[in-house]
Amino acid sequence: MRFRRDPVSRSSEYLRLRADIFVAALIRRVATEGAFAVLRRRGAAEAGAIFVKVDRLDGRTAVLGPAPQTQLAESVERGVDRVFARTHRDEWVEPQEAERRLKRELDFDPDLWIVEIEDREGRAFVDLAG
Repeated sequence: MRFRRDPVSRSSEYLRLRADIFVAALIRRVATEGAFAVLRRRGAAEAGAIFVKVDRLDGRTAVLGPAPQTQLAESVERGVDRVFARTHRDEWVEPQEAERRLKRELDFDPDLWIVEIEDREGRAFVDLAG
């Protein structure tokens, strides 16, 4: 999602949108585009990491998580609040592999958010790195 900011401000002065507001906006965006999204896990309201599981409903899924910090400065300059990247090597994985990946992330960070999107086109509705 893109947000306007004052063009003279620096990225170090940039305030990130709260996780709960970002997730609510994402779920609403998915619905307005004709897909289905559900909040599977509520994390820390202010700054919890957000993971998105995209299910194509044909046995292919993807798990997207926060992109590496090295890409954050570039995204802020473009006016993008959060950038996501696949958490697996292949473009699509089996649903069981996606669930294993999410479980590992939960074991590492119990304050994370999980949004699950069902979309036959495989749209994630978030900005992807690279």
